[in-house]
Amino acid sequence: MQGGAGPRVGTSKGGVRELVWGYLESSGLAERPRPVHGRIPNFKGSHQACCSIKELDAFSRASVIKVDPDKPLEGVRLATLQARKTLLVPTPRLRSGLFNKIVPPTGATKEILRICSTSQGIKEYSVPVGLDGKIRVDLVVVGSVAVSEKGWRIGKGEGYADMEYAMMVSMGAVKEETPVVTIVHDCQVLDIAEELLDDHDLTVDYILTPTRTIKTNCKRPKPQGIIWHKVSYEMLAKIPILKSLRYKEKQTGKDVTLQDEHPDLANANKSAVLNEKAMPGNTRPQAAKGSAQLGQQLTKILLGETADFEEKVNGAVCIS
Repeated sequence: MQGGAGPRVGTSKGGVRELVWGYLESSGLAERPRPVHGRIPNFKGSHQACCSIKELDAFSRASVIKVDPDKPLEGVRLATLQARKTLLVPTPRLRSGLFNKIVPPTGATKEILRICSTSQGIKEYSVPVGLDGKIRVDLVVVGSVAVSEKGWRIGKGEGYADMEYAMMVSMGAVKEETPVVTIVHDCQVLDIAEELLDDHDLTVDYILTPTRTIKTNCKRPKPQGIIWHKVSYEMLAKIPILKSLRYKEKQTGKDVTLQDEHPDLANANKSAVLNEKAMPGNTRPQAAKGSAQLGQQLTKILLGETADFEEKVNGAVCIS
């Protein structure tokens, strides 16, 4: 943004996402699948960051680990299988349930385990886990577009990681103290304004980058379950497992009134969506050079401490 015209960069989640996606692409840090826009971005050094999980006590103690299917988390899925732990991966867009359990063939070689950790392996070596399965997840690993050292996370904008966690709470599969880890590049660790967060947003306890392991000591509560008044009929149709969970919770006497059944909430949500779309969606930084201070530089940009967006990003640096 030039001269401070228009909304400040970083005043919406969409602004933060576009900044990060654009920087990863223009700085040469992005890895396939490309472009990273609209995705949990893969990045140079993702495997190195994933390997750090083996140093966490939370990983050592865990028997059952849920890892999202995103490309930059492939190394965590491999480490989980190599350690002979149970690996759960959410079904694509939750269309056919919540989890798939990855079951490598007996006597699987290192190469077969590597394949099992990929999108191909998830398709070929997975077994669905039903709602009635008494699953207890010991560690949750999610991807992020941006995350703060306080543990505040921004995903790609579709809400699946938040919904998956809320579903796990409803199923009794996780507790408040169940650790949540995210894997990102150093340049994705930014200051995020707390007002951008909502009560359904998932926070993280550990951030693993190619150069750092950050324990967030996050104090913000994680989602306490599905917030039914934020669920629409459309979501219920797209995610069949929600219908089953809604029925179960209704049987226990919980209020499962949907967003569409609250006219005021439905109208408020439409306004929020329109406001989000009105935010700048194509502001992308120019290529940058060098090392170490990108986080602070991008933070200043996100917080609106500079009026000249392009000038600041061109002066930023990053570790690759």
